[in-house]
Amino acid sequence: MHSECVCLAVTFAASRIRRLTFDAANETLTENISIMKVIRSALLAALLSVVAAAPALAADELAQVKSSGVFRVGTEGTYAPFTYHDEAGKLTGFDVDIATAIAHRLGVKPQFVEGKWDGLIAGLDVNRYDAVINEVSITDARKVKYDFSTPYISTHAVLIVRSDNTNIHSFDDLKGKKSANTLTSNFGKLAASHGADVVPVQGFNESIDLLTSGRVDATVNDSLSFLDFQKHKPDAKLKIAAIDTSSDDDQSGVLLRKGNPELVKAVNKALADIKADGTYAKISQKYFGKDVSQ
Repeated sequence: MHSECVCLAVTFAASRIRRLTFDAANETLTENISIMKVIRSALLAALLSVVAAAPALAADELAQVKSSGVFRVGTEGTYAPFTYHDEAGKLTGFDVDIATAIAHRLGVKPQFVEGKWDGLIAGLDVNRYDAVINEVSITDARKVKYDFSTPYISTHAVLIVRSDNTNIHSFDDLKGKKSANTLTSNFGKLAASHGADVVPVQGFNESIDLLTSGRVDATVNDSLSFLDFQKHKPDAKLKIAAIDTSSDDDQSGVLLRKGNPELVKAVNKALADIKADGTYAKISQKYFGKDVSQ
């Protein structure tokens, strides 16, 4: 009898222990599930808030510009007559004046951030500035990632050589020749497409220096830049060997981050306003002696 009671007690205790263990496991599982639900809900709420905020942030970039009181503009500062330093060291140029006029129409001041061309557009990606105004050509490839204003200037690519050069008469003659160009520019790509050995430079001035010193055979560059160069240095022994006629005029616009329709709209209105009130014509005449919007 005594042994039977002991056996029953042991059996009951074991059953109780199993029950407690099962209950504890269930409780732990329930707690884990509850914790996971809380985490999942928190993550979902955070994701929804980001998605909801994204359009507001994009649409509010114009408001941010106006709130800060400045329109931050990325530009080279070494690309005459568009963006360069005068004899006193002051940043000036056609694009600088255009950017200033746009900023004033936005009701703010311009703030220029200078950088080398090959990294200039990338600065827009990391929010170093609100726009790039540096005669940036409007291309389909760039429009995939960025927004452009309406075109504000048209120009041509020209092939520039030394005056005594008798071997280069067309772009096809660039094959195997050295051309000084910025690697990521349309001009550099055009030279490379014709078989040129592209010698990398930081801008127009360096291209001309290498050409005049005989270290390269040519440079493919902007017709208006060369026009300005000739105006200031009429005795320079350089000439235009060919003009690119493979496409329509090269049009440039203000480069902006994608997804800011209000800022694009405001910049377009500013450009339209400065053309309507004669500001654009004055700036164009100042640097080129003609209207370069067409």
